[in-house]
Amino acid sequence: MMREPRCSAMLRLLLSALLFVANLKDVDSSPVREAKTVLREESLIKALHYMESNPETLQELLSKNYAVLEGDMVMSTDRNAVGNKWPTRKIPYAISPELASRTDDILSATVMVSDHSCLSFHKRTTETDHLLFKTGKGCASYVGVIGGEQPVFIAPQCMPGNIVHEILHALGFHHEHTRTDRRKYVRILHHNIMSGMEKNFNEHPGNTFNLPYDITSIMHYGG
Repeated sequence: MMREPRCSAMLRLLLSALLFVANLKDVDSSPVREAKTVLREESLIKALHYMESNPETLQELLSKNYAVLEGDMVMSTDRNAVGNKWPTRKIPYAISPELASRTDDILSATVMVSDHSCLSFHKRTTETDHLLFKTGKGCASYVGVIGGEQPVFIAPQCMPGNIVHEILHALGFHHEHTRTDRRKYVRILHHNIMSGMEKNFNEHPGNTFNLPYDITSIMHYGG
C-alpha cells in the first residue's frame, strides 16, 4: 500500500489496535493522559460503533456514474488505478461545506488512523492529490489513490467507524473477508447473503505483506 514495508505492516496492525480501543469504554474512565488528550480519546471511542451501524452493503449508495464493488468500494474507470500508492505518509484532505456538521466525526476517524500508524492527515492547501469528504447515498471510497480530488462519500448514517473503514479503502486496503486464506479463519454463510449481494463476498487475490488474517479487522462487514 505504502512504499515503506514497515509502514505497510504498521497499517495492518492498526486494524487490530482499533478494536482494542473499544475496550476502553468498559473500564474506569480515570484520565491516563493530559486532559486535552482524554477529550480526544472520548471522541475516538465513538468510532467503535462501526459494527453496530454499518450501511455499506446498500447497493444504491452511489449514482450510475460509479462502478461499485463489494458495496462500498468505488472502482476507477482506470483499472490500473486500484493499486496506486499515495506518494507520502502525509495525506491532505478537505471537507465539503455540506459536511461541516460532521467535522468532528471525520477528524476522529483521521486521528484514529494516525495515532496507530505512521501516517498523518492535514488540511489541504495546494496539493493536487487529496481526499475530499463529501455527501453521498452511503459510505464509499475508491481503493488507493486515483489522483486529483478523491471523494470519500459520507451519508448521514455513516458513523466514525464507517469513516475509518472508508479512509483505509482510500489508503489501499481491501475488505479483510475477501482474502484468499479466509477459509482458515471465517465461514461465509452464503444462504444468509441478500440476493444480488453475492459478489461482495468473493475472494480476491492481493498482497497481504505476509501478515496473518486479522479476525478483528475493521475492514470486515459489520454484523
